[in-house]
Amino acid sequence: MRKSRTRRSVRSAAPRTDPPEVISSFEDRERLRRGTFLRAWADPRGQELFRRLELGQIAQTEWNAGFAALLGVVPDDLMARYLHDAFPAYGMLGVARQARAAGIRTAVLSNSLGREPYDPYAGFDLAGTFDEVVLSADHGLRKPDPAVLRLVLDKLGVPAERCLLVDDSEENLAAAHRMGITPLLALDDQVAAKRLRRLLGLPEV
Repeated sequence: MRKSRTRRSVRSAAPRTDPPEVISSFEDRERLRRGTFLRAWADPRGQELFRRLELGQIAQTEWNAGFAALLGVVPDDLMARYLHDAFPAYGMLGVARQARAAGIRTAVLSNSLGREPYDPYAGFDLAGTFDEVVLSADHGLRKPDPAVLRLVLDKLGVPAERCLLVDDSEENLAAAHRMGITPLLALDDQVAAKRLRRLLGLPEV
């Protein structure tokens, strides 16, 4: 039985290009051996730096200094250098605008990376694209914590079974699925956009 579109909502992770490509480009620019970034990220110290940044417990400048030490690079504006080649997922943003225009409630939920001195969300017009914008640092909650998923459901005013979560993390999607939210893995922007339109009954553009 087809679910009514009037109560359906869609949530998306913050738009970006393919993370492995962003990381590889960063390593090449910094003249780092491939795999250096992921080794630092997998290090317990790197994991803790990201966790605390996403929860708003440390500033981006503190992350810059700590993660730069793990990479062996200078800390100056490291987040901006890391995300230099990260661009919006235009396909998914287009679906979000299309869904919102059709009366489907939308939200963006992001494990944030700080907004100063570099704002990775600048120029995305998230507030103009989505009904709700939830950044983890603003609430001290991060994916895959069910509490932040419930927060977004409350803001949208929809039950979990009427909601989709589009994300590139299987861990985040598994947490959403356990709550009754429909998960959609998005590793390719255009492929995910096409699948999402089909799920929501939206026409191709």
